[in-house]
This record gives sequence, C-alpha cells and structure tokens, in this order.
Amino acid sequence: MFSAETLKHIKHILRIIYSKESANQVFRELKNLMDVYARTKVINEKRKKYNDRILINEKNAFLITYPDTIYKNGESPLFTLHNFLKKYVKDIITAIHILPFFPSSSDGGFAVKNYKEVDSRFGSWGHIRKIAHDYRLMVDLVMNHVSSKSNWFAGFLQGDKRYREYFIWTDRPIDMPKVFRPRETPLFTKFDTAMGEKYVWTTFSADQIDLNFKNPEVLLKIIDVLLFYLSQGIEIIRLDAIGYVWKEPHTRCVNLSKTHQIVKLLRRILEYVAPYALILTEANFPYKDNVSYFGEGHEANMVYNFSLPPLVVDAFARKDASYIRKETNRHRQDLLFFDILASHDGIGLSSAKEILSKADFENLLRVTKAHSGLISYEVKDGVKVPYELNISYFDSINNPNQASDPLTVKKFIASQAIMLALKGVPGIYVHSLLGSRNDFKGVKDSGIKRMINRERLSQDVIDTALSDVHSLRYQVLNGLLRLLNNRRQILSFHPSGAREVLDADKRLLVVMRQFKDEKVYAVINVSDDTVMLPEYRGKSDLITHTSFDGKVARYGVYFLK
Repeated sequence: MFSAETLKHIKHILRIIYSKESANQVFRELKNLMDVYARTKVINEKRKKYNDRILINEKNAFLITYPDTIYKNGESPLFTLHNFLKKYVKDIITAIHILPFFPSSSDGGFAVKNYKEVDSRFGSWGHIRKIAHDYRLMVDLVMNHVSSKSNWFAGFLQGDKRYREYFIWTDRPIDMPKVFRPRETPLFTKFDTAMGEKYVWTTFSADQIDLNFKNPEVLLKIIDVLLFYLSQGIEIIRLDAIGYVWKEPHTRCVNLSKTHQIVKLLRRILEYVAPYALILTEANFPYKDNVSYFGEGHEANMVYNFSLPPLVVDAFARKDASYIRKETNRHRQDLLFFDILASHDGIGLSSAKEILSKADFENLLRVTKAHSGLISYEVKDGVKVPYELNISYFDSINNPNQASDPLTVKKFIASQAIMLALKGVPGIYVHSLLGSRNDFKGVKDSGIKRMINRERLSQDVIDTALSDVHSLRYQVLNGLLRLLNNRRQILSFHPSGAREVLDADKRLLVVMRQFKDEKVYAVINVSDDTVMLPEYRGKSDLITHTSFDGKVARYGVYFLK
C-alpha cells in the first residue's frame, strides 16, 4: 500500500537537514506518526475517491476568504460561509482557501496560538469537515512562526527546558544587516524570561516568534500539525512565508537550501500518507526565487503567479497588455501556477520592480494613490522602498474618485478574465467576487493598511445587495460566475494543456489555450476602445454562443473556437 521508495527518500532528506544520528531518530518517530495518520478514516476515504492521484482540471477554481468575512448574528461564521457558498456559488467554485481560523493574537490569524484548535468565534472542526466534504479545502500551515501568546512560547518565557530551543534567541542585541525581511520592525525583540532578558528572532512582528527548525522536535511538531489537517479533510496545504523558515549566519536567511529540503520532505510525506493532497508555496519573491520551489518536480505542486496582480493593474491603467504577454510567455509550460489578482494581503511589488520600466512602476504607484489606495514599504540597506499596494482590486482597476462610469463592472470583469485565461488554477478573493470597495474605516480603526481589503460583511447586507439586479455586488458576482461557468466547460483550459500569449494590438491580450485536440483563443480588451481583430472573424464565441464579427468591444471578453 505504501511506497518503500518514498520512505527511502524521506530518510535521505532528513540526513541532508540533520546529522545522520539525529536523522535516524527523527525518521523512526516520523514513520510512526505517518502510519498512525495513514489509518484515519477521512484520509482513506479520500485516497479511494481520488484513486491515490492528484486531480486538477479545468473545472477547478478557488475562493479565498477569511472564516468570518461573511457573518450573521447568532451563527458561527464558518456555518454562515458554508451557507453562502451553497446559496450563491454552488459548484461553480470547487475549492475554498479559508485563511487561518485558529486562535490567534494578531496579523489576521497568522500569529497562531494553537494549530489544532478552531477559534470558537468562528466555529468548530465539525464546520471545517462539512465544508471539506462539499468543497476541496485549502488551509495555511503557518510554520515560520507562532504567536507570542502560544503555549510553546509561554514555556520558553517560563524557562521550560523543552521549549528553550524551539526559538532563536541571543543574550544581547546583535546586528544582522544581511537578513532580508519585508518589514520595518526590529529583527530581534526583547523579552523578559525566567532566564533573564533574551532577544528573540521575530521576522514579521514582535507578536510572531520564529521557530527554530534546527531543532528536529520542532519539525516533528509541525509535521504532526500537517498530518492532523489532512485527517480533518483538508486537501491543499498552503505553506505560509515558507522562504523564511531556515536561518544561517552571514546569509540573507531566505530561500536557503535547507528550506527547500523541508518542502521536499513535506511533499514526500504527502505522497506516503495522502497522495491526492497538494502543496502550494507562498514565496512572494521575484520569478526565479518563486518558481525555485517547484524544485525538480519534488517540492511544491503549485506556486503563486505573483507577477500577475500588479501587471494587470498596469495594463488597465495604461491600456497596454504588453508586459503581461512578455512575462507570461517566459513562464515554463510544465509549471502549475496558482493565479490570483487579489488576496488578504496587498498587491506585491517584488516581481513588478523587475518587470516594469522605472517610469511605469512609478505610474503604478501614482495610480494606486489616485484611486485612494495606500503603499506599504520595506527597508533595504537602510532605505524605504515600496513593497506592496494596499487597495481593493475593484478600486485598483476603477478610480473611485471619478464620476460613475457604466463600464466599471465590465472593466473589472475583464481584469478578472485575464486570470481565468492564463494557464493555471484561478483563485478569486471573496471581496473581488463581491465587488467590494476600499474599506477606509477598517484601516482607521486598526492602523493596518491591509485592512483596506479585509472588510467584514453582514450576510443580511449581502443578501439585500444580491437581490437587486442593479447593485454593483450583484453585477460583479453574476458576471464572474457566468465567466467561471463558461470556463469550466471548456477542456482547452485544462492546466496541463499548452498556452501561448499571441502578438496582437497592445490593447488586447490574446491567449491560445490547447488541451489534446481542443483549442480556444481567449481575447480580452484592456482599453475602452473598440479594437479590430479581423483574423478571428467567424470563430464561435463560447461565452455568447454567437459568431465573432471581428470587433473587440470596449473591455470585451471572448472565448473563441
């Protein structure tokens, strides 16, 4: 039933990460752990369902949401979310990425206090299992750090010997200028402990304490969490901030070789216990570093297409899709991308800095500010540089400060269509699905720029808006679901197929998608001009089921066969 070859690989990886003696001990404990979870009912049911294979096809589309983005008084938010899905998206959306629903002390759930609990404010594991029964479920494995309020760190503060090496600490402040971090806060945070004052490594915030994976016990603890998630019906594991997990002196402490070995190890563990499950790495770095997490096919199953969100904003701002065409055509065809435009975070700029000209990059920042968005910064060599755009995606495409334009919805749908046309698996943020605008109150109340795109929405308010065919939310939701429903019926959009972005007028993005003998051309106009495309005249538009007349309407979207 289980592969001896996989076990051999696991032992080999452990010996690369640790000493031979430590690796052998870890392997024995890990083997026992894997065998226990491999016998659980849910994992065995899913192995039979998927016939021990990873199943990804053109029907797959993810919705990304916090557990409580949609709420209803008197209900557990996870119950409310499940009802929202069944009522409005049904099977047009096939998978859900629920952002951290664990007890947490900050950072929108990413400062986890207990990995194996569901925060009672959101619901229970029963709610999670029910959603996982109807939809493929993706969950974050926040493995770089834990909350400063976690039991593990409490043990460290109390001087418990067991937890002393769970974290990275020093007796006095030290300067490590080479360390890369997307934050302006200090790398080490001072804590009073039973051992005296200690300075503890905190990559992201003083409330997020980095784990020490040089301690094999820490790795085993995190693997136990991973396997526990699988036993609750979760099928896709998102490795949050994976690039930072291993640290070495005199390096940038990011994307190091042993980090990649840990990803390889997790992939082999899934192959042994749950061969249907996938790993998605969240490595928000320029293209080369990002795709390095595919390894030689034995690390991540999917990586994010991080360059896409800023390039789409740029395309609609300048009415020019050239950067998208050039960048997409350099992506390897054998890689599986998780294509997103918006998420709970801002629009990352690390890739855009490498792709856009200096003038166009500056224009992107100006457009964001003109649309009432915000800019977040990181410190490099003592200088603040733009790190991400904080803005709702609808307002990044449409200027909320201009007079109402009847084309705003069509323009926004066209932006989302680019994500659906490219090769990969699309992930739609809940606030994009519902056409949400900038939430300035959220920023003001929290002091956190990212809250501009994290508004909590009452189910009653949503129901009222979606019952009005003239409302923005209704038009956006209906337009996106219609587009998704068309896409899922076209075999050419299978993620294993071929993709080529063809030369065309700069205002058009023309993407050829082919799987087996099926071929389709996705055509998207990023401008408010009517553009001629005579060479495609007479092809059948699979969206409107009419013959294409050669005219691409303003912000028009076509699937031509």
